[in-house]
Amino acid sequence: MSIPVIDLSGALAAGSKQVNEVVHLLRQAATSSGFFYVKNHGIDPVLIQRQFALCEQIFDLPLSTKMKYDQSLNASHLGFEQLSAQKSDYNAKPDIKEGFYCGKTYSADHPYVLAKYQGYGINQWPSEVPEMEQYCQEYIAELSLLAKRIMQLLALSLELDEHYFDECCHDPMMTLKMLRYPPHPADADENSFGVGAHTDWGSITILAQDNCGGLEVCLPDGSWVTAPPIEGTFVVNLGDLIPRWSNDLFKSNPHRVRNMYADGKSRYSIPFFYGPNYMTHIYALPGTVKDTESYRYKPCTAGEHMEEMYMKAYALNAEEQKVLEKI
Repeated sequence: MSIPVIDLSGALAAGSKQVNEVVHLLRQAATSSGFFYVKNHGIDPVLIQRQFALCEQIFDLPLSTKMKYDQSLNASHLGFEQLSAQKSDYNAKPDIKEGFYCGKTYSADHPYVLAKYQGYGINQWPSEVPEMEQYCQEYIAELSLLAKRIMQLLALSLELDEHYFDECCHDPMMTLKMLRYPPHPADADENSFGVGAHTDWGSITILAQDNCGGLEVCLPDGSWVTAPPIEGTFVVNLGDLIPRWSNDLFKSNPHRVRNMYADGKSRYSIPFFYGPNYMTHIYALPGTVKDTESYRYKPCTAGEHMEEMYMKAYALNAEEQKVLEKI
């Protein structure tokens, strides 16, 4: 089994009459690995390359500068993530990566900002990179439109109305992450990863990756396959809210990264995480629970789910915390 490439050229507009093949392929991917590539997605390649250049510029800043914008200084965890601050695989070592997280700019008096909900905080923009806010906000705006369209196609693949998810896409939870993976350590053991095996937490992730490779996806049979860069595409995967919504009809499969194929260079990737409005109630979608079945999850809000997952991912043990403090 390989990860399919889905051509969106005839399905980008809502109400398009050429969506049937896309919806069919999307359902096949969603019920197996939960991963697929998209091409002809409508995002200007110049915008993507500009974001990668910005990514390198950010991580080239001195550590002392980056620490002025550490995510621990922000109530909703936006800002710089130190190397090894996160442990994606709870049974492995902390991730060998550093990151910078940002989100859509909301006004300071927005009720979700006032409530300090995750993903709705005030961004930390390094003054040392004055163009960063503009570039990130333009990228977020474009990717959010693509994400909303993919959610409409997912609705169709679930035999729902095309606009079923539109309401929960109002003020969605969105996080743009810029990540740098240093070369994989030569003496690394089998429990060391750039990002350990994990599933994403929200609805969908739209990933731009450089040409280094290193992304690996777990298939339903437990085998791992590479998801190499394909020019002109994004990698899209479903997050944990989708199986929770669909009673496990659609899948959110584990994936991981090891920067072992870049000839000693750093690997950069830019995932865009998209989820519903924080207060969206997550329960079984129509048609996903058969008469002989029961709903497998406890109903919750999208925000409650995200907060729970965040606390697990950053709960380092005492020894790991000491390592982090020495960096």
